[in-house]
Amino acid sequence: MARALLFDLDGTLVDSRQDLALAVNLTRRDLGLPELDPARVTGFVGDGVRKLLTRALPECPDRLEEALALNAGHYGRHLLDTTRLYPGAAAALDALRSLGFALAVVTNKPRAFTLPILEGLGILDRFTCCVAGGDAPALKPDPRPLAQALEGCGATADGSWMAGDHHTDLEAGRRAGLRRCLCRYGFGQPGDETWDLAVDDLEGLPQALAKL
Repeated sequence: MARALLFDLDGTLVDSRQDLALAVNLTRRDLGLPELDPARVTGFVGDGVRKLLTRALPECPDRLEEALALNAGHYGRHLLDTTRLYPGAAAALDALRSLGFALAVVTNKPRAFTLPILEGLGILDRFTCCVAGGDAPALKPDPRPLAQALEGCGATADGSWMAGDHHTDLEAGRRAGLRRCLCRYGFGQPGDETWDLAVDDLEGLPQALAKL
């Protein structure tokens, strides 16, 4: 069986902070609320859009479904305004494939946004599989999206990795029996989770894995 390297998206492959914050603030404006500091919105990211908006709209919990629809429209129109690959991402993916890894994206972001970002940034063809929010029965930190990605890659947990910047990635990897790489350059928080490897940029990941 093959070995796979599963990547989180936001804060791991792409820096999407400004576009995520813009969509949230446009939603708040629609609901008659003042904007939040973008850095504060970034701190709410990592557990799926429902939790993002629950945290970002504490003033009107009864309007969550309306906010979800509004936010989806705003984000769909702005998801590539400023979102960019982290430096060295494309080259790192190519190097990892040359090391024999099947690559997959496992994200809590819905597929309707995930695929256009990967395609728009020119890296969709690097991935054997993509498991986005809604594709599996639950979101990370549940391990089932990772198991689905491993199956899609024809890989087993043995020798495979989960790479991400947030505790949801690390927990999901632990629960799925994968080794875990913390991407310290991202905007997530590791929380109380541990990891097997940490990198400060994507460019260093292939070399680090080649040494293991």
